[in-house]
Amino acid sequence: MEIGCFVLCVSGWILVCSTMPTEIWTWSEVGSIVLTTSNYFSNLWKDCISDSTGVSDCKGIPSMLALNWDIHMCRALIIIAIILSFFGSILVLVGMKCTKIGGTEIVNARVTFAGGMNYLIGGMSSMVAFSYYGNKIRAEFQDPSYVAQKFEIGVGVFVGWGGSTLLVVGGLIYSIFAGREGCQSRYDPKIYWFFTHL
Repeated sequence: MEIGCFVLCVSGWILVCSTMPTEIWTWSEVGSIVLTTSNYFSNLWKDCISDSTGVSDCKGIPSMLALNWDIHMCRALIIIAIILSFFGSILVLVGMKCTKIGGTEIVNARVTFAGGMNYLIGGMSSMVAFSYYGNKIRAEFQDPSYVAQKFEIGVGVFVGWGGSTLLVVGGLIYSIFAGREGCQSRYDPKIYWFFTHL
C-alpha cells in the first residue's frame, strides 16, 4: 500500500509541476472569418496569441508590480505546493517500511506521517490556487457586465485539479495509516499498566 500511495503522490506532484510551463490556463477564440481565427491563451507567467496557421507569439508579464494580488497568490500557493510535495517525497522515502533507512518502526511511521502531511498541505494549497483561478475565469465569463475579452478555463487548470486531488488523497492515506502506527506507545504495555495503577 505504501508504494502505491507513493506512486499516487508523486504522480500528483508531477501533474502540479507540469502546470507551471503549460501555456493554456485560460483560452479564448476570436474570429469573424474562418481563415483569420485567433486564439488567445495565458497562464500565470505569460500571455500568448496564435493564428490559424499555428504560429504563436508569447509575451511574458512585464512587471510583477503591475499584477493583481490574486495572480501573486496563485503563484505563491503553487510554488509552496511543489516545494512541500518535494520534501514530502523525501520524508516518505526515508520513512517507508520497505526502504529500511530510518530507525525503529515508530520513528519511520512518524517520518512517513510528516511526509503525508506535507503532501496533504501541498495538495490543499495547490487546490486552493487552481480553484480560485478557475472560479475567477468562470465568474468573469458569466458576468454580463464584464466587457473585456472573456476567457474559458484551459487544460492547465484541469490538470492542476487532478494533480491536487491525487496529492490530497495520497497525503490523507499516509497521514491516517502512518499516524496510527506513530502514535503507538514505545513502552511495554504491562509496565505502563503497572505505573498507572499504583
